Amino acid sequence: MEPPGCLRPDLRRPDRTGWPFETPDDRRDTSQSTPNGSLPAQKGAFPRHTGRTKGGLNSKLHAMCDGQGRPVRLPLTAGQVSDFKGADVLLADLPDETEEVIGDRGYDSNKIRQSLADRNIAACIPPKKNRTSKPPYDWHLCKKRRLIENMFAKLKIWRRVATRYDRCAHTFMSAIHIAATFIFWLKE
Repeated sequence: MEPPGCLRPDLRRPDRTGWPFETPDDRRDTSQSTPNGSLPAQKGAFPRHTGRTKGGLNSKLHAMCDGQGRPVRLPLTAGQVSDFKGADVLLADLPDETEEVIGDRGYDSNKIRQSLADRNIAACIPPKKNRTSKPPYDWHLCKKRRLIENMFAKLKIWRRVATRYDRCAHTFMSAIHIAATFIFWLKE
C-alpha cells in the first residue's frame, strides 16, 4: 500500500473527475447536438424537406445526369416547392461543356429557357399544355429523357429510397447517395 500523499489526487477520488485518459461516452451520438456536445440540438435545427401535397407529406428529388443516365447531382426539395427552384439549383452547377439540357414539362418557363440561351445551351423542354405560345423543341432529343426516368426507377428499387422512412433530409440524402453509388458507379 502507498502512503497517503503518493497517489495522484484524481485517483483517490471515486468519481475520478479530471481523469486525463477519460474516453467520451460512446453510447450517445453527439453529431446531432450543439457544438459543445452537451445539449441536444434544438427542434427544427435540421431541415426535413417535407411539404404538404395532395398525397400527404412528400418531397421532390431533382436530378442532373450525364449522357449515360448516371446521376451527377441530386438536390432535394420539399413537396410543395415549385420545380423552378429545383431547376435553379441544378442550372447553377452545370458544367461548362454542357451542350443541351433535357427536362420535363415542370421545368418549362421563360426564365429557365433564357438562362440556358445566355450560356449557349440548347433547351429541350416540352411546353406545358396550357402555354399559349409554345416554343419549339426537338422531339427526338426529348426521347433521351428515358435515361433519367430509368435512373429514378433504379433508385426506387431500394425500398428505403422509395418510401422515405427517414425524417431528416440529410439522412434520407445519405441513403440516396449510397444507393446511387452502388447502382450506377460500383456495378460497372
